[in-house]
Amino acid sequence: MITAYRIVSHIWGEELRSSGFPARWNSGQVYVIYCAESRSLATLENIAHRKRNGLNAKFTLQVIEIPDDIKIESISKKDLPPKWSMANEEAYEKCRLIGDLWVSRQKSAVLAVPSAIVNDEINYLLNPNHPDFGKIKLVKKEVYRFDPRLGTEY
Repeated sequence: MITAYRIVSHIWGEELRSSGFPARWNSGQVYVIYCAESRSLATLENIAHRKRNGLNAKFTLQVIEIPDDIKIESISKKDLPPKWSMANEEAYEKCRLIGDLWVSRQKSAVLAVPSAIVNDEINYLLNPNHPDFGKIKLVKKEVYRFDPRLGTEY
């Protein structure tokens, strides 16, 4: 069993769902749920992708269980193009092609990808349209607050 973590706005905290907004590993209208291998990585991913003043909103930490019998595909850093982790449109487009292809092939409900923020750590992409997605469980929801030392105010 793999436990993964996701921090979302409290209005989206009750279920596992995707907005369909574009991100590093998916184009717009390609539905993917992003989660991390640890609470701390989920925190850092949110800090990197939200404006600092957006961190004082209400959030939910989702604890997600991925059963051992679900196939997990993996992307290795060595299989990615140079500068894949940069925060620019060119890097995003290259990664989006990989993620979009993964979603369209429907070979697994989970894709393990390297974190662009923390070297040697893993994020998990969940495909909510894959038949095995129903085996993935949201097992716990917690109120989550970013520490004010991270540049937030309450």
